[in-house]
Amino acid sequence: MTDFEIQEGVLRTPDERFTTLSGYDFKPNYIMINGLRMHYVDEGPQESNPVLLLHGEPSWSYLYRKIIPLLSVAGYRVIAPDLIGFGRSDKFKDKKKYSYQFHVDMMTEFVKQLELINTTLFVQDWGGLIGLRVVAEEPDRFERIMVSNTGLPDAGGILGLLGNFLFKIQIWLEGKVTLGESWADITLTRWVAYSKQTDDFPVGQIIQAATMTELTEDVLAGYEAPFPSDEYKVAARIMPSLIPTQLRENHKAWKQVFSKWTKPLLTAFSDGDPITRSMVREFQERVPGAKGQAHVTIKEARHFVQEDKGEELAEVLIDFIKRTT
Repeated sequence: MTDFEIQEGVLRTPDERFTTLSGYDFKPNYIMINGLRMHYVDEGPQESNPVLLLHGEPSWSYLYRKIIPLLSVAGYRVIAPDLIGFGRSDKFKDKKKYSYQFHVDMMTEFVKQLELINTTLFVQDWGGLIGLRVVAEEPDRFERIMVSNTGLPDAGGILGLLGNFLFKIQIWLEGKVTLGESWADITLTRWVAYSKQTDDFPVGQIIQAATMTELTEDVLAGYEAPFPSDEYKVAARIMPSLIPTQLRENHKAWKQVFSKWTKPLLTAFSDGDPITRSMVREFQERVPGAKGQAHVTIKEARHFVQEDKGEELAEVLIDFIKRTT
């Protein structure tokens, strides 16, 4: 085992990688779940109702560094965990250890161990695919949901059974895709093809490609900090291809929970994300609690809206909480 392999097949990014991050000086907090250490930011008054911020791929809680202080100053307890495989959380070396269900189970246990109640959930990217399933598992813990540039793809019947197989065929048909090609004419299949095939997985460049703002070298280094080498990036590489692996489980979540969800759900999507823009309609048409909330468009922002318009997004979230409390 290497110096940073804290148990067989599990890596832990050295702490010194996180000591001088631009705009990210939050105290680290840790919780053990099934033998793995999960990191989370926990700022603001501990007695206040929590706001849970879930990141996606290949980002980590660093993505919320502009939003966390604004929410805590507004009087909310702000919790931003790092998924296993990301940020300061432990990381498997074997890609087979990661699955969609694994992330759902880990995050469900996280909210249970922290005993979160009366929670406001904000999700983006894979934060939505995972976080919405956590809501389906523990609906009584959540009071409202704000979704941004994300979705919960589902299918029942034969498509639910064959969807992942058909998706793999589409990926194969894409052939070799470069990062520039994937974002020049981005589709989900092109992004998955790139993430699976590329010899290098430049996290900072990927974040930049999906962000309208020109990121500084310090910020790019912040996104790269959790990944000293390629073996730390296994989760980030494999995650896109996991999207269609739980179509039937997601369908069950829609049918049993979200088709009956009358608590407030706000959609706040950017105007420059070609992959998720169509998913707004899914929430607006299928979730009763979304029909009473006017959709918010965050202008001049791409996929990582927290990076492009973090302050504006925080204001929308604070207003949403106040209006629906």
